[in-house]
Parts: sequence; C-alpha cells; structure tokens
Amino acid sequence: MRKINEIFYSLQGEGFHTGTPAVFVRFSGCNLKCGFCDTRHEEGRMMTDDEIVSEVSAYPCRMVILTGGEPGMWIDSELIAALHAAGKYIAIETNGTCVLPDGIDWITCSPKEGAILKIHHMDEVKVVYTGQDVSTYLGLSAKHHFLQPCSGQNTNEVIAYIKEHPQWRLSLQTHKLIDIP
Repeated sequence: MRKINEIFYSLQGEGFHTGTPAVFVRFSGCNLKCGFCDTRHEEGRMMTDDEIVSEVSAYPCRMVILTGGEPGMWIDSELIAALHAAGKYIAIETNGTCVLPDGIDWITCSPKEGAILKIHHMDEVKVVYTGQDVSTYLGLSAKHHFLQPCSGQNTNEVIAYIKEHPQWRLSLQTHKLIDIP
C-alpha cells in the first residue's frame, strides 16, 4: 500500500518535459520540510499497485510522473515494473535523499540545501532558487541543469543569475502561469 495524495492528468509544467501530457502520481509524505512545498502531506489515501496502475491507465498518455512529497519514500521495483507492464514511461521528481529502484526512465532531482544526496545518476537537476549557492549542483551528473524561481516571486533574480552563469537554464512553473491543473 502506498499513500497517494492525488492522481491527475495534465501537462508537465516545469523542467525539460514542459508541455508534455502526463499523469501525475503525487505521493504524500516527505523526509524534508521545505517552506515552499505545495503538497498537503496529511491528505491522501492508501492504494495498491493495481489501483494505481488502473487509475493511471485511464488516461491516454504514456508519461507518468511520480512526484510528491518525496516519492522515493514510497516506490519500489514492483511498482516500476507494474507501470512499465502497462506501457508507461516513468519519470520521477525527487529530492534525491532516497535510494531509487532501477528502471525509472527519467530522473529529475531537485536537491535541497543541506540534504545528503543518495542518488548519483539523474537526467535533470532542477533547483528552486532562493539566493543560495547553487554552484555545487553543476557538479552533479546530469544532462540538464535548471534554476526555477521560488513560487514566481524572484524571477528577475533568477534570470540575472542565469545570465551570469549560462550553464543553467530557466524553468518556470508554466502550469501556474497559464492556470492549468
């Protein structure tokens, strides 16, 4: 059983896959307490893998994004295998502090200041920028490095930083900008 906050169908609003139709499986619970988190961790329902796969399969897209909270606290190789058996491409948005099972197709790591990373392979690093030193994140083994304004409040500061450090790319929460769920 896994604690699911919600499962919904929308477009990926941030990072490399912005604009891609996806089913989001949002897990409840996290091992960090970030002030800008948009998940209500006390909410959720316990679901079996079969229930999750059934609900995910009700939508026409191939991409499934495991998010949270921290999905790494809840997933294992059995869930990954069940989603793959249903023909799904699995992406995860993780803070990187949990060991992940093999077989995830795309890993987005959103590291948090002071947290110890337990994953070493990732496709994308996406840092919510609050003025902290982000230079060490460029050393992470990833193909893509994104900085994202914190809830859209410091966009000009992020743009200025990226212009001075062109190794980074801008990620906006487009789903919030154009008001899609």
